[in-house]
Formats: sequence, C-alpha cells, structure tokens
Amino acid sequence: MADTARQSGTEDTGGAPPRRASWRHIGPGIVVAATGVGAGDLVATLIAGSKFGYTLLWAAVAGCLVKISLAEAAGRWHLATGRTLFDGWRSLGAWTTVYFAGYVAVWGFVYGAAAMSSSALPLQALFPGVMDLKWWAVLCGVAGLVFVWFNRYAVFEKVMTLLVGVMFVVTVYLAVRVTPNLGKALAGLAPVLPDGSLIYTLGLIGGVGGTITLAAYGYWVNAKGWTDTSWMKVMRLDNRVAYITTGIFVVAMLFVGAELLHSSGVALAKGDKGLLDLGGVLEDQYGTVTAKLFLIGFFATSITSLIGVWHGVSLMFADFVTHFRERGVTGGTGATTGEEVAAGTREKSLPFRAYLLWLTFPPMSLLFLDQPFGLVIVYGVIGAFFMPFLALTLVWLLNSSRTPSEWRNGALSNGVLGAAGVLFLVLCVQQVRELPW
Repeated sequence: MADTARQSGTEDTGGAPPRRASWRHIGPGIVVAATGVGAGDLVATLIAGSKFGYTLLWAAVAGCLVKISLAEAAGRWHLATGRTLFDGWRSLGAWTTVYFAGYVAVWGFVYGAAAMSSSALPLQALFPGVMDLKWWAVLCGVAGLVFVWFNRYAVFEKVMTLLVGVMFVVTVYLAVRVTPNLGKALAGLAPVLPDGSLIYTLGLIGGVGGTITLAAYGYWVNAKGWTDTSWMKVMRLDNRVAYITTGIFVVAMLFVGAELLHSSGVALAKGDKGLLDLGGVLEDQYGTVTAKLFLIGFFATSITSLIGVWHGVSLMFADFVTHFRERGVTGGTGATTGEEVAAGTREKSLPFRAYLLWLTFPPMSLLFLDQPFGLVIVYGVIGAFFMPFLALTLVWLLNSSRTPSEWRNGALSNGVLGAAGVLFLVLCVQQVRELPW
C-alpha cells in the first residue's frame, strides 16, 4: 500500500496509518465540503436570513449534522469493506446501475452548464467589459478540464484547500463586518418554525452541501491512500472538521442575510445571480473593496464546485464503467476495491477523461441556447431523487452482511440516516412539484 500511495501521490506514512487522528492528514473532507457548497446554496441561506433573520439558525446547524452522518457513512463503507460505493450499490440489484447511468448522463450535461455560468458571473463582475458572460463560462469550463486532466488527487486537494481558505476568510470577514447580534443568533438555535418557513427550513437542513459529491467522499478517501479500517479515526476527524467548516460558511451567510438584508428589506434574485445583487448591496454599504473581496469569495465558492465535480464525479463514472465491463449489468461477482482507486490509475483512465469531456463541451451548447424544456424536466426529476437514493441505500448497505459487523450502523446512525432519507424524500417531492411541467 505504501508503494501504491507513493505512485499515486496520495497519503504516505511509511505504509502505516497514524496511531491517532491528526490535523495534518485532513483533506478529503475539505474537498467534499467545498464541492458541495455552491453559489446557489449560499443564496438560499442568504434568502432564509433575509426573510426570517436568525430564527432558522438551528436548521443550518442541523443540516451540517446530517451531512456529517452521510459523508461518514460513505467513508465508513469504503474503509470497512475495501469496496467502492458503486460496487455496494450494484450488489443491491441492477436497478442501481440503470439509475446511476441515467443520472450521471443527464445531470452532468445540465450541471456542467450551470457550474460554468456560476463561475463566470463573479469574473464578469470583477472584469467588466472584457468578455461576454458566455465566454467567461467557456473559459472556466476549459480551465477546469485542463486542471483536472493533468493533475492527480494530491495537487487537486491542495488547490481545493487553498480555495477553501479564501472562502473562509471572505465569509467570516463579511459576517464580522455586518456586526451580528449574538444574542438573537443564540436564540436562533432554538428549533422554531415561523409562518411560511417550512420549505426554507427543509432546504437549509437538506440542501446546503447535499449533492452527489457526498457519495464521492469515499472515493476521495481512497484517493488519499486511506483504504482500510486503520484509517477510520482519521476519516471521521477529517469529515467532522470539513462540515464544521461548512457550518461556518452557512452561519456566516445567514448572519449577512439577517443583518444586511432582513433589516433593510432587500430581496435577492434566486439562483447564482442573487450573489451579484448582494455584491451591489455590499458596495453601497461598505465600499468597493469589500464588494470586490466578496466577488473573489464568490468565485472561489463556484470554482471549487466546478473542479470538485469535474474530479469526483468523473472518478465515480470511471468506477462505474470499470465495474460494468467486468461484471455486466446482470451478472458477475467481482468487486471493485478502494486500493484500485488509491493507485491513481483511474484518474488517467479513458472513462475518467471521457466524462470530463462530457461535463465540459456538450453543456456549452446550453450556454448559447435556452435550456430545452424537456431536458430541464428530466434533470429536475432525476436529480431530486439522488439524495434520498444515497441516504436510503447507505442504510441498506450498512445494516447488511455486506458490511463487517463491527462497522455496521448503530441506533444513532440509523436514526440520523433514516431521518435524512425521509427529509430528502420530502424535498424531492417539493422539487418535483415546483418543476415547470
């Protein structure tokens, strides 16, 4: 394993994991947290703060606990079984293969355009008049492709960590700058539901940081060089630190929404453009420097989601293709192991690079044309079902004989994952209802 780690540029501790969890080993959790929190998530948090002040702070904290449990479960599966998550899904039946194939095809096509556009918005605002938004988006997509194509996990993790540092500094600075009311913030930790807040509450708990990248966490754990249960304590520390960091992002944006927007009655546009609205408000209130700093943080938030998906979902797709070739849709008993991912060859494989190309070039057509109506419907339906699919299949896998008895779910894990599954089903129904049928 030490040789494998050295070849792939992943974790190298002389062949033996540390005796205790150490801060210096943290990495995959930061990657999954940064990828999962996009510009749209921050807008949703800002809007919740602008409408309800600090009242829903408890929901943001609860959401972080849900994500900790989901990511921990995905990482625990990889380390406890030595198998990848897709291999576990495949053991539940061929339906999982069909679902995953449809999901990554449609979701990747539409998400690619969304991620490129989100990354382009702050660049156009920082450099007005240089290029049209569409061409900034194309540049971001190609830059993400080139970066992931030529770098393995070790470099990818370092760049993601640097960008998270930028996000952290900017969000904390903004939260301090608006001078939050700490008394009201503490009161917001009490679970209450103001009138008309149910959907916002569910969105805060289930939406922020909740994407397919939670499923990619186990792959990044393996890519780091962690492939067996001796790394379990390290993985759990890594995961908790990551989502505490996410919690700080979310709480900081809620503070900004509560103080800057709630009191003044300013309304933000939905989606990524809402952050541009916030940039204008910040410039009016605190000057150009603060507004520019915010746009830099906005770009860091968006580009981490882009390159994180470019790497993590491509890694999952490469595993899917390899597994499909070896076993087929309906037969075979071979397993795909974490050590295969740790070897680093997946990041240079044809399926990995093919999915990178799929995420980058076909979606560019959506940048120049209105999104086809039917595609939006299919994307919304398939995407809405992924988080309940992840939560409930993890409950299934981690309570079965597929997982060694020592590492199966306890009552607390089952309770949190089961509640998460129900929550995501409710959000799924709501999202499908809101689609432009």
